[in-house]
Amino acid sequence: MPDAQLQLPGQRLWTRDEYERAGELGLFRPDERLELIEGLILRKTPQKSPHASGIRMTEEALRAAFPSGHDVRGQLPLALGEYSEPEPDVAVVSGSYRDYVNSHPVTAVLVVEVADSSLALDRSTKASLYARSGIPEYWILNLVDRLLEVHRGPAAMAEQPLDYHYRTVMRLTVEETVSPLAAPQAVIRVADLLP
Repeated sequence: MPDAQLQLPGQRLWTRDEYERAGELGLFRPDERLELIEGLILRKTPQKSPHASGIRMTEEALRAAFPSGHDVRGQLPLALGEYSEPEPDVAVVSGSYRDYVNSHPVTAVLVVEVADSSLALDRSTKASLYARSGIPEYWILNLVDRLLEVHRGPAAMAEQPLDYHYRTVMRLTVEETVSPLAAPQAVIRVADLLP
């Protein structure tokens, strides 16, 4: 059941099955950009050019960084429990895209959100959701401050929105580099991710 902190009295929460069925029935407009987070259907804000460019730059850098046996997915669903189906800007999952023909991945080795207007949500609820789901590494490409925020080590933390967060958070500037935990041989310049 979703965390009570995120619920309002009388609010109806959606399961992933209900959410997907509503989409099949055409209850949402084709142009609506939505995602399911803890039973709530959230509307995603329109992407400005820097946001879209940050997604593409991150996808390209991660495709080059990850060895075969990984799929770099842009804005596609992750099935994170009965009440959540986020669509992170970029996710790296094990296997091939062919492995997910019949169902969405249930985890990832790395999730990246590109953040401008969504920065507060990405740092709190989304970080907590990804940590609770056991995703070992979560990056926020922070367009506001021109940083890469690298979250590692998911752990239970009672003061967080879903009682989970990451033990370490590194804030890397454009002059620095990062190596993903699941591809330690790769060295990615933060400047190559930021538009």
